[in-house]
Amino acid sequence: MNAQAARILVVEDEGEIRRFVRLALQRDGFEVFEADGVGRGLIEAASRRPELLVLDLGLPDGDGVDLVRQLRTWSALPILVLSARADERDKVEALDAGADDYLVKPFGAGELLARVRAPLRRRAPGPPAEGARIEFGAVAIDLARRTVERDGERVHLTPIEYRLLAHLAGHPNCVLTHRQLLQAVWGPNHAGDTHYLRVYMGQLRRKIEADPAQPVHLVTETGIGYRFMP
Repeated sequence: MNAQAARILVVEDEGEIRRFVRLALQRDGFEVFEADGVGRGLIEAASRRPELLVLDLGLPDGDGVDLVRQLRTWSALPILVLSARADERDKVEALDAGADDYLVKPFGAGELLARVRAPLRRRAPGPPAEGARIEFGAVAIDLARRTVERDGERVHLTPIEYRLLAHLAGHPNCVLTHRQLLQAVWGPNHAGDTHYLRVYMGQLRRKIEADPAQPVHLVTETGIGYRFMP
């Protein structure tokens, strides 16, 4: 199934916004289902088995973040949050709860569709096959051999640097919060050690980016975390 045929669930209580999102997605070839609250959203997610969830946070029967947390107990469904809440704390809370991306209202159809397509391109990747590679720019990551090359030359990475790069590269175009990265790479006891992350990200950029001062692949999301842009 290609991304254009994907099923998308839109959970939004404002009728005009829900209609705008539905029409934009349908024009791009997606099959769209709708819900207007947390309870109905969970039912639709379980019964429709969509490939992606577009979710508002301010719902009449609860907070969208609660829906994210409940969904994450049984599903890895990609979640794009749409919200008028532009405060950094709200973004971090939603992303830490398990959302994959966050788009602040108002937004245009073009950006919405770009944010929807990104996680659909990497659906169901499965475990890396022997010889599987991730390539971006002049860099190639060999997932089976756990090696990295730049312009054909081997790049020496420490184990932590490799785990950090591989985790970011495994979630292309997604915002990963400081907490998510620290827990994935260092473990749950280091969730607050953001200085570790800054140091290792600086080291990675010096080894990976053409211009570490202006990175194009390992991009900072100010106050939130980082995004890998292949």
